[in-house]
Amino acid sequence: MSDSVVITDVGPRDGLQNQRKVLSIEQRLSLVQAIADAGVPQIEVGSFVSPKAVPAMAGTDDLFAQLDEQGFATPTIALIPNMKGYELARAAGASTVSMVLYASDGMAQKNVGMSMTEAEQVTEEILQLANGDGIEVIATVAVAFACPFDGATDPALTEKIVDKFIHAGADQVVLADTIGAADPQQVRALTSALVAQHGASQLGCHFHDTRAMGLANVFAALESGIRRFDSSIAGLGGCPFAPGASGNVATDDIAMMLQQMGFETGIDLQKLLQASDLAQELTGTAPGGRAKAWLQNHLLKQAS
Repeated sequence: MSDSVVITDVGPRDGLQNQRKVLSIEQRLSLVQAIADAGVPQIEVGSFVSPKAVPAMAGTDDLFAQLDEQGFATPTIALIPNMKGYELARAAGASTVSMVLYASDGMAQKNVGMSMTEAEQVTEEILQLANGDGIEVIATVAVAFACPFDGATDPALTEKIVDKFIHAGADQVVLADTIGAADPQQVRALTSALVAQHGASQLGCHFHDTRAMGLANVFAALESGIRRFDSSIAGLGGCPFAPGASGNVATDDIAMMLQQMGFETGIDLQKLLQASDLAQELTGTAPGGRAKAWLQNHLLKQAS
């Protein structure tokens, strides 16, 4: 198994979409740049959704334009909810998009006003277009473990969706514990089964820390061979359409844990803490990683 782990920081999208304070494009850019400066290898910088539904994501096309003008080098991702979102992302020059699939009809209807099947059909159409457009597609399976509307998710259903979209040509498939309901035993069972079927290279996980099991779930997936994880700077997060969804597992914490376990992430922890400080300053609500105080003291001692 690889000793290298790829972290995608979703803070500038997933982290900001549920904040009461709407940041300016310049503030969002500063956060994206600070995360990139820390060496995070991939960043989800925004989404092409209705600004009426998610005001915090208004102007994502301007954000992409400014990143392009600056010659921004870190790989970026744009979330899209539907075909219109794909067309907007393509026009903005996005090279990678993330399309959300659903393991429950309740969440699909609440989030995008579609059924599970309709969301899958749209994703299949987008995959065909993206193949011709040279755009990578990440298929993220929302409520892969449990749904706030429909209850526990049958693992066989999640496995079926993953299988379908790996064979349909998705570059990656990410299991999202949207409301932070999963436990490490569930995670290990599902990820082990999927790695056995498909290998680990195209699989990733996205955990929330609602029940304080975010890092434990990351560890369980690591044991199964998963080497791609989403996380959010300073623990920002929460889905506005999923009751009970709190912040994502913090990039601060996951990077520290992986480094202590001997995995390579390419992340500079000192600069990552600076990005975490900025996220807290800009939003006024970001909690920071659970280990942030210890990590600050530890790095201070190392420097002295």
